[in-house]
Amino acid sequence: MMKYKLGFLLLLVFYSGLAQETKSITKDEVLAKVKESNNTIKMAQQDVLSAKGDYNQTNAILLPNISVSHTAIATSNPLMAFGSKLNQEILTAADFNPDLLNNPRQIEDYATRVEVQQPLLNFDGIFQRKAAKSKLTATELQSGRTEDYIALEVEKAYMQLQLAYKTVTVLQKAQETALENKRIADNSYKQGYLQKSDVLAVEVRVTEIDNQLQYAKSNILNASNYLSVLMNTDENEILKPSDSLSIVNYTSNTSENLSENRKDILAMNSATEAYRQMHKADQMAFLPRLNAFGTYELHDDEIFQGQAQGYLFGAELKWNLFEGSKRFGKSQKSKAEYDKSKLQLEQYKSESQLELNKAKRGLEDAKNKLKLTKLALEQSGESLRIRTNRFKQGLEKTTDLLMSETQFSQKQLEYYGTIFQHNYALAYLKFLMEE
Repeated sequence: MMKYKLGFLLLLVFYSGLAQETKSITKDEVLAKVKESNNTIKMAQQDVLSAKGDYNQTNAILLPNISVSHTAIATSNPLMAFGSKLNQEILTAADFNPDLLNNPRQIEDYATRVEVQQPLLNFDGIFQRKAAKSKLTATELQSGRTEDYIALEVEKAYMQLQLAYKTVTVLQKAQETALENKRIADNSYKQGYLQKSDVLAVEVRVTEIDNQLQYAKSNILNASNYLSVLMNTDENEILKPSDSLSIVNYTSNTSENLSENRKDILAMNSATEAYRQMHKADQMAFLPRLNAFGTYELHDDEIFQGQAQGYLFGAELKWNLFEGSKRFGKSQKSKAEYDKSKLQLEQYKSESQLELNKAKRGLEDAKNKLKLTKLALEQSGESLRIRTNRFKQGLEKTTDLLMSETQFSQKQLEYYGTIFQHNYALAYLKFLMEE
């Protein structure tokens, strides 16, 4: 008995220390912190930036490609030496001497070159840009849906924390009742009204409640830590909801079907559109490309001088007629991916409608269960009151009182658990129906 009391005191001191570090927080504060710091949301935002980067790369089909280079060479090659002098505009009549042409001395050439390439008409690139745009739109929508899902997780985690605190409250009240019953049982035993087995039964009930209370307090820590993970904050901080678990009122339209404007549905539509545009791009690859080009060069026999200059510009119409059936296979693959994405979209819609229907039925089941558990709680509470009064008067068996007290605690926990199920079913239904 001494060991039991010592363990209980240590547990009490431990949780009293934890209570000093408890921080009250509202659901709105949690949602704001999650939106700001949650890692899953941040990763989704990075996916958007990545898709935006892919889209910005397609600017290459509209904007010129400009490069600058500076080249230094030294050569005694007859052709290169003659061409270098010509580029430097230092060629003289003496340079046409056959001996000098065939056996030139070493010549240095420093060339600065500016090259410009401007796409004019690239049909496949145009559709690739459209595909990248659709992919970006899909990623943005999916990122928004991820935020909605994390918000649902916050709702669930916050309600779990509310339920954990409510469970502790119920068990603490049951503990007080059990200790009072134990006091009465001890007095009755001393007076010879009860047997030792009855007193032991009461002590077993007290121990059961102590164990349940310990598990309930551990659940508070677990739920608090999960909320901290969602908020990406210090996990050692113990959170406490500013409000208690209660039934959430709602109005529902059970005839409403799946919304086509839901973010994940729109994201799937945009992804399918991206596959369609990629298939069009592969088909357009069979058409010719028209590109303009130009260069401006500075030549000198000294570095970074450029006394001689010249330019060149033009346009190229290029048509790859056959690439070993590579383009045919690529077009066939993109067509299959596009058809597959359409099937995935239809499958996703069907599964989403099924999930929505299940959520509606689940909410109705939770409503019915809530009414039932409330009635059961009221009945068990009244039964406990009557048996407690009779036990104090010595008119009730100890086992009957313990059974009634145990049933009342169970009905309380079941009732609050049903409130949690009801509120989460409602939150999940809203998540499935929101746009």
